[in-house]
Amino acid sequence: MNSRNEIEDLLRKLTPQVLGAIVRRYGHFDTAEDAVQEALLAAATQWPREGIPEEPLSWLITVAARRLTDLLRRDQARRRREDVVAEWSARDRVAPPADRAPADADDTLILLFMCCHPALSPPSQIALTLRAVGGLSTGEIARAFLVSEATMTRRISRAKTTIRDSGVRFAPPSAAERDERLAAVLHALYLVFTEGYSATAGPLLYRDELSSEAIRLARLTYRLLPDDGEVAGLLALLLLTDARRPARVGAGGELIPMADQDRTLWRADDIAEGIALITATLPRGEVGPYQLQAAIAAVHDEAAEYADTDWPQITALYERLLALGDNPVVALNHAVAVAMSRGPRAGLALVDGLASRLPDDHRIDAVRAHLLELLGDRDAAREVYRSAANRAKTLPQQRYLNIRADRLAGSVTAEGTDRRSG
Repeated sequence: MNSRNEIEDLLRKLTPQVLGAIVRRYGHFDTAEDAVQEALLAAATQWPREGIPEEPLSWLITVAARRLTDLLRRDQARRRREDVVAEWSARDRVAPPADRAPADADDTLILLFMCCHPALSPPSQIALTLRAVGGLSTGEIARAFLVSEATMTRRISRAKTTIRDSGVRFAPPSAAERDERLAAVLHALYLVFTEGYSATAGPLLYRDELSSEAIRLARLTYRLLPDDGEVAGLLALLLLTDARRPARVGAGGELIPMADQDRTLWRADDIAEGIALITATLPRGEVGPYQLQAAIAAVHDEAAEYADTDWPQITALYERLLALGDNPVVALNHAVAVAMSRGPRAGLALVDGLASRLPDDHRIDAVRAHLLELLGDRDAAREVYRSAANRAKTLPQQRYLNIRADRLAGSVTAEGTDRRSG
């Protein structure tokens, strides 16, 4: 008998594929998502008793299609649109089987570009993508956007309605559509990965299913657009960051900062692939934010020991990144790099100027505590570590910060300041 956790992991993995297949076959994004949710509920109820089917994807697609047919028929009966029902039925008879997509198409990738429809605002594009493709809950998306769950619920509902009313076709995007939607696609993939690599809430530090799916989709996007520097930069960034994951959590689930990680556990193949990507991409033209972040990650990964890290180069890269956009999290990471290259007092001055821009973010206090500790103000550092622990959303982060408060040992690290750094 399969465990409930195993079933939940499988359902999360299959959800975007099921939704993509149903939308491709029937259209009607909002109703299709409702049907898929009912199919997932049926699976969560039946599979623990009866076991996982031999072809779970086909099972889910079949059940979701039946649910969608019921929903459409009820809706059409209420609206007296029998002619539309007949049209859908005709489409259903000639449509290819839902579990057999064209060889050159990936339903999840098509769904990704569909969610980034130009009729939606960029925040709505990303929110809908995180919901439909990334499988994040509304609460998780709200935390990623730093808004209330109620606000995010309304945003996602409006986005689904807009997609429905637009009549957009489920098909691979044209070249013009790709260019128009690409920035939102890359941002959405970045946020899905970030939530997976360093979860915003809960008992675990990371969620492998999210970061792995983001990397898979980034690979597909790179295959589609191999000459786009920012697509290559994003894929490189995700690979170079995820390569460190085996070393950043201890046997008991505790967070291990970069300074203390066993670098022999870092995945050398991913690092080599990421470095090759960013090395080939940087000379090709205008450099964007994902390429710069990948370059920063590469500098970290190339250092054989933490003490060998080229902090002046990282500082310069962050300064170039800040010139592209005044992002407070980037500014905080720049402050860490400044502290490591020019001294903790210089870094602390920058951190103090950022407090009002990230008022509820534990990372501000985490960095301030590290720098106070380096300056020898142990009492102040202990109090600020406690403050950071109280604001942290995950148990591993809380434990780590409380341990730092208790022990006040070790060196300043970038862990906890940038979810890419560890």
